[in-house]
Amino acid sequence: MSSPLLFIIACLIWGSTFWAITLQLGDVAPAVSVVYRFGLASATLFAWCAVRGDTLRLPWRAQKWMLLQGLASFALSYVCTYSSEQYLVSALVSVLFALMVFWTPLLNRIAFGTPITWSTCCAAFVAICGIVLLFYQSIGAALHDILGGGNGHFLLGFMLALVATVSSTVGNALVMKVREQSGNVMLTMAWTMLWGTLMVAVWAIATGQSWQLPARPSYWMGLLYLAIFGSVIAFSAYFTLIARIGTQKTVYIGVVTPVISVLLSVQFEHYRPAAIEWVGMLLCLSSVAWALTSGARKTAAVASLSTPPSAKAT
Repeated sequence: MSSPLLFIIACLIWGSTFWAITLQLGDVAPAVSVVYRFGLASATLFAWCAVRGDTLRLPWRAQKWMLLQGLASFALSYVCTYSSEQYLVSALVSVLFALMVFWTPLLNRIAFGTPITWSTCCAAFVAICGIVLLFYQSIGAALHDILGGGNGHFLLGFMLALVATVSSTVGNALVMKVREQSGNVMLTMAWTMLWGTLMVAVWAIATGQSWQLPARPSYWMGLLYLAIFGSVIAFSAYFTLIARIGTQKTVYIGVVTPVISVLLSVQFEHYRPAAIEWVGMLLCLSSVAWALTSGARKTAAVASLSTPPSAKAT
């Protein structure tokens, strides 16, 4: 399958998953839906690996890193994402996830001392301005609601979504540790999702959450779509693209998916952004594109300077 087609597939699927999550809300606790989703996705990946004849066992030195990644990427991140969409329109959650492009260099700075470029700082400032414009009215209304004795659910959803983005960023950082232990992407994905599923299941049981099976066909359609397309196919396309065209180009998926998510929210969730919210979204997504573009230019410049003249001539 060609790289442009893989890029389109990943964008369309991940752009629609934020809305598809709303199909699973209401009848079942968010944590239980996360267990159903990644339990099914993990089983599918293990079956796929078994059909290919892969050895399914991995040593503990690899498992400990997959356990940590499962906690960050598929447990905490998705429980917070599902929970946040009980209070926020899915489009707003998807826009917040685009900010991962800024959390990543910040995490690298904290963990490894990697310098943060001036262009990244400027783009981050523009993104913050965009977020302020996007959420200014809603957060103000939520604070007014709290002061008046209300519950301020919008503010809770906003904070849960931010935690989800930070947790996903940590999970992405752990990917490299997992890759050092095994190059089998499908198998490591299967184990990572399984660990995440088990941890969420334990937490759901410990907190007494109900495990009923909903009767709505839309719930099961959403579950199958999120498990097979959103968790298996999209991640497979994403990792294949990284191998073919590199991370600098692949991460542009994070700019395209919020646009698709916003359009779906307008169509199916009756989301009607005000002018100030449209400006906020535009600033936020433009800042992400700016950060990624400047990062790609810097990488290309460094590669050009480090390439021997004889290699450039060929």
